[in-house]
Amino acid sequence: MTALQPARPGPTGPEPGRIPFPVVDEISRHCLREEEPETVHIEVHLPRRPEPERLRAAFGEALLRHPRILVRQAPGRWYRRRYEWELTGSPDVDPVSFPEPAPGALERARARALAEAPPLSLSPPVRLEVVRPSSTGSSCVLVLTLNHTALDGPACLRVLATAAELYSGAAHSPTSPVRDPVGASVRPVPPPRAQHGGPGRPARVAPATVAGTTGGNGLLLADLPVPRRPAGVGYTVNDQLLVATCLMIARWNRLHDAPSRPMRITMPIDDRPRGAEMPIGNGTRLVEVGFGPREYAREPDAEALAALLHRTAERTRALKSAPRPQLGHAAALLTAPALPVGMRAALTRGLRRAAAPWTSTTLLSNIGRLPYPLDFAEAGRAEAVWFSAPASMPRGLTVTTASTQGRLHLALRWSRALLDDAAGQRLCDFFTEYLEAMTALPTVSGGDGP
Repeated sequence: MTALQPARPGPTGPEPGRIPFPVVDEISRHCLREEEPETVHIEVHLPRRPEPERLRAAFGEALLRHPRILVRQAPGRWYRRRYEWELTGSPDVDPVSFPEPAPGALERARARALAEAPPLSLSPPVRLEVVRPSSTGSSCVLVLTLNHTALDGPACLRVLATAAELYSGAAHSPTSPVRDPVGASVRPVPPPRAQHGGPGRPARVAPATVAGTTGGNGLLLADLPVPRRPAGVGYTVNDQLLVATCLMIARWNRLHDAPSRPMRITMPIDDRPRGAEMPIGNGTRLVEVGFGPREYAREPDAEALAALLHRTAERTRALKSAPRPQLGHAAALLTAPALPVGMRAALTRGLRRAAAPWTSTTLLSNIGRLPYPLDFAEAGRAEAVWFSAPASMPRGLTVTTASTQGRLHLALRWSRALLDDAAGQRLCDFFTEYLEAMTALPTVSGGDGP
């Protein structure tokens, strides 16, 4: 995370109370497309509805305690060298709303979360809808929608956790995130290049829609058991999710006669603390986990699946330990303020179109076990939490997971230009099947596989 504090004024620097866009924000801003808004959708399911005014007050106070979320894009001339965030100190609009309870209310709130991004011109770039799926039931869903140009899901969850603490009147220390079972002191050796998928164009998700299909994203949510890991293995749940994602797409592509190519899965890594001091904004760095075509050319038996899990664990440990800019060195170069921001925007969009065939196959964002109880006193604790990340083309598919109370909450989100609802359901079935296969693996000793 960079440029989190207001910059000092200077003869060529930003004005007081303004923050130059960090690299991630600027690249996102350059590539915005109306047909596929850059939104992150979060659902928090509670057993009962919080008291409206008390929740509004708690969320408003949480925004003030994390002032970096209270930003809007500052106006500027075409020849300026940077986009800038303007710290507003207070909201421009009330971000909290309470739609009327009715059948289909939750589905409509989800559709808004995928299709309507909070504007960057108003502070804060997030909205919270408190939805009652039924006028007779007691359950409630908090649907948060955030503009991904301004912040990411873990940062927004930190703000919501502060709101829950203020609402309930109790401070909660975040639990430590699950760490890699192999100690950080071990210096891993990156695997051979061929095992990272190779240098060629990566596989694309085979399309299952017709030309001319309307834009936007589709979404499927699933509630699954967290996959079991045999005692003593060196791989993590995140490695299991990576392998399930790889095999899910490989099986789908075989059924659609897609060419066999290396598969690369983008994986966000978030090293920020989870306490009240957590930096707010886009704070993850992206790495790519590669898989060679021979690793998924056919359905794996138990031995091959275990070997693939161990190889994947080696790769992710190497990637996590290697220092790297958030979006890589090329993005850092593109956002250097050597040219006016409008010229850099045109250059970035052109390069993105040219590089589309080399974009990674998909994105897997594993939030992991939630570090906050999200306890809203008489309204209860969060029973389930789903996230979904944008699924714009050329990837067209994202997989997002989080775990709450021992359950894995999976969100598949896809571009409707690529997949339809039936395809989303089929992919979810494949993903579930591979997680079950990994849970059924026998306990083995050693065996990092070939």
